[in-house]
Amino acid sequence: MQFPPISRRRLFQAAGVAAASTAGVGFAAGAAQAADTPGVRYVNPLIQQRADPHIWRHTDGYYYFTASVPAYDRIVMRRATTLQGLATASEATIWTKHASGEMGAHIWAPEIHHVNGKWYIYFAAGRTDDIWAIRMYVLENASANPMSGTWTEKGRIVTPRDSFSLDATTFTQGSTRYLCWAQSDPELGSGTSLYLAAMTNPWTITGTPVRISKPTLAWETIGHKVNEGPAVISRNGRIFMTFSASATDANYAVGLLTASSGANLLNASSWTKSAQPVLRSNDATSQYGPGHNSFTTSEDGQSDILVYHARPYKAISGDPLYDPNRHTRIQKVYWRADGTPDFGIPVAAGATPYRLALYGQADAYLNHYDFRLRAGTSVAMLADSQFRIVPGLAGSGTVSLESANYPGRYLRHKNYELWVEADAGTALFRGDASFFQRDGLADAAAESFESYNVPGRYIRAVGGLANVQTIATAQDRTDATFRLT
Repeated sequence: MQFPPISRRRLFQAAGVAAASTAGVGFAAGAAQAADTPGVRYVNPLIQQRADPHIWRHTDGYYYFTASVPAYDRIVMRRATTLQGLATASEATIWTKHASGEMGAHIWAPEIHHVNGKWYIYFAAGRTDDIWAIRMYVLENASANPMSGTWTEKGRIVTPRDSFSLDATTFTQGSTRYLCWAQSDPELGSGTSLYLAAMTNPWTITGTPVRISKPTLAWETIGHKVNEGPAVISRNGRIFMTFSASATDANYAVGLLTASSGANLLNASSWTKSAQPVLRSNDATSQYGPGHNSFTTSEDGQSDILVYHARPYKAISGDPLYDPNRHTRIQKVYWRADGTPDFGIPVAAGATPYRLALYGQADAYLNHYDFRLRAGTSVAMLADSQFRIVPGLAGSGTVSLESANYPGRYLRHKNYELWVEADAGTALFRGDASFFQRDGLADAAAESFESYNVPGRYIRAVGGLANVQTIATAQDRTDATFRLT
């Protein structure tokens, strides 16, 4: 949604005060995450018409991908050695719905996990004679490559209440493996809450499930009262569990639960909920209903990656559940200095953006507020400090820096000041908004940006602002050097 600059920030600052960390994402949970990790670049949408995406990064060097298909009739999988490679990887059907009875309809939200040397897929399904009798099921495969070998049906996950249940995910904390899922909640009348239980094996829960989240907030109850699609990431001494809420149209949004790593996870009071969504629809980037996410890591293992689906339009004809255009998307998760995650906004289609970190300064970035380019640690919202590096408007081997939260607005200089402005379509604007991307003046491993139409002047951060200035001293070179994060 678009807001006047001040009210817009107040809304998103409130939404961003909650957080996220990764157990159950295919690698060991890390220690404290540094605020800055090397920049990563992907192109969205990653895979079209694949909703509820789940990516597992395995020790064999492959990323394994599965998701809901629009026909809800099968489980598909693809793999690649890079995340972007999943976009063009061949896709195989590894299981098909039953012709009758259980597991015969609404094959939803598969997740792939590797547990104790075997592969498991968790998914939800209805019956051919009652497509809304949704329950959770498990498949097992002992092959090293889950795209080969035999998938064995381990059957239904039995819960104490036999009712509508879906979106199972599994993770470990300490020596205990847990299952979290969404299930109909008698207190809601119609709707789902999140439940958590310990497991005795990958397809069996034990003990009494605990409800850890119920949809009660206004943003969780639009269209339907829903908490679903849990995903876990553990960082910085905390367990962060994202979940999705409201109807599956543009109101669908991502919330966050947080617990201490040392807490009793089966005590509902151990979990706190964000007051606002941590990821929601964005008119400016034309991404709607972001949700049902999972987590993985970048190829270098240094950055956490959010995997989710969204639509590129708001208006839907008919039931949104059967609209096929929920596309798989990925973008970097940033970690605040306090150890909590910042998901920002669902970025626009195309290349993912970077942050330009000031060289030699901690937690300081180029950022815009009221469209003036600033430099420092006071960043009102993550997206203010994100820019897409795109082919230069002036051509000639240049680049332009496009605002992440105001697509179509570019960084340009006027009177040597730097502003974020809409493309005016003039030769002057194209020149002002184009730069040569150079090796960093203070560090060749970093970046510097030389003005295209005033050669010898570089983007330089000094005194809390950024301008295009000439460079003379070692300090000038440092001020004109940035790390892409």
